[in-house]
Amino acid sequence: MTPRLPVPVRRLWAAVLCGYMALGATLQSLPSYVVQHFHGGPLIAGTVVGIAFLATACARPFAGRLADAGFARPVVATGGVLGAIGGAGHLIAPNPGSLIAARLIMGVGEAALFSGAIPWVLADTPPQRRGRVAGWFGLSMWGGLALGPVVAVGLNHLSGYRGVWWGVIVLGIASAVLVLTTSGDNRNDDGLSPLPKGFREIVPVGASLPGLAFGLSSYGYGTVNALLVLHLHHDGIGGDSAALAVFAAGFLLARALGSPLVDRKGGVQVALGSLVVEAVGLLLIAGTGNEALALVGTVLTGAGVALMYPATVAMTLHRTGALRPGTSVGVMTSYWDLGIMAAGPVGGLIAADTGYTTAFAVAAATTALSLLVVATVLRRPTPAARPAGQSTGASTGQSAGRQSTEPSAGQAARDGKRPSGGDAKAEAGAPTSGRGPA
Repeated sequence: MTPRLPVPVRRLWAAVLCGYMALGATLQSLPSYVVQHFHGGPLIAGTVVGIAFLATACARPFAGRLADAGFARPVVATGGVLGAIGGAGHLIAPNPGSLIAARLIMGVGEAALFSGAIPWVLADTPPQRRGRVAGWFGLSMWGGLALGPVVAVGLNHLSGYRGVWWGVIVLGIASAVLVLTTSGDNRNDDGLSPLPKGFREIVPVGASLPGLAFGLSSYGYGTVNALLVLHLHHDGIGGDSAALAVFAAGFLLARALGSPLVDRKGGVQVALGSLVVEAVGLLLIAGTGNEALALVGTVLTGAGVALMYPATVAMTLHRTGALRPGTSVGVMTSYWDLGIMAAGPVGGLIAADTGYTTAFAVAAATTALSLLVVATVLRRPTPAARPAGQSTGASTGQSAGRQSTEPSAGQAARDGKRPSGGDAKAEAGAPTSGRGPA
């Protein structure tokens, strides 16, 4: 038997960090770049920012499945290369159409980078530690998204937009080099086909409703990404250079401190509270002309968005009980990308027609719609949530996303359920295999 190679976890962590720093840098710089360089309005700016997430949503399930089938290293390396190519497209794009093509390439790259790395990292991780390791690894993505806007501001001050795009290229190359200099990945021998044989192999039953709630909540995040910098600058509020970094700080703090609540309160209860906080933050951004209050709203929005991922992961695994929970979580996460993608052009169109205030008010209303979905449909108990031998009546009082018994970690992994105790707390912050957002 061929000995298994050690998984280069730290190197992969650094590769994903570099790739998502590149993406975060583009999110900071693109809106104003489109306005100044191409004389585009908020509709074009929002479309350019959001279109990358369409490519990401489409590529996630296939990149993750290729990685599950044993092709993680080439998938992740390709993600870094595509990120660098997308950065070069930003640098040389002569018109918005070319820039959109570059964004699509970058979107596919980001999907391949993270969705390919997660199965590789978890390949030799015991089931009882997979949630803990996946949660830690997910910080590489969000750390990159938090640091990217800061890097973009610094590079823009030093050498303008060209400096930002060159920085994106370098980060993409660094990501690919970190992966290509590893010793390789371990091929699976379980016979999993790289391509799905049927629709339900890629979209399991039970994943769509949590995905719908997640996607509706991500519309607010997409509006922040596409329009917040323009809103604060155009309307003379101020704080536009710090806004995305402030959002990321609120997000990371809430994710770090609040993830254990998913185990104590359940996915539904955490989602309900998170959506209220997000809606309040978006309304504050929409309704104030004061810089300090706008930044407070930005922090609240980030904090509200932060816990929606672990909450909807818990609800998804509760409803699906999938043998490969990464597939279910990956599909759910694609709704996140679609919500962000829609927010760019839709929010931009609203802003161009009636102003930025209305665009952020609509984002708050979309968050309220997600709240309605969670409060009504997702609160109903489902058969997949009931451990074997438990009666319907015994499970009725359980919130979605929580288990009424404590199965072993190995059994939880086989059944697609969250492990109990300390491992469940880690599990709430990230999927057990396959991929994660955000």
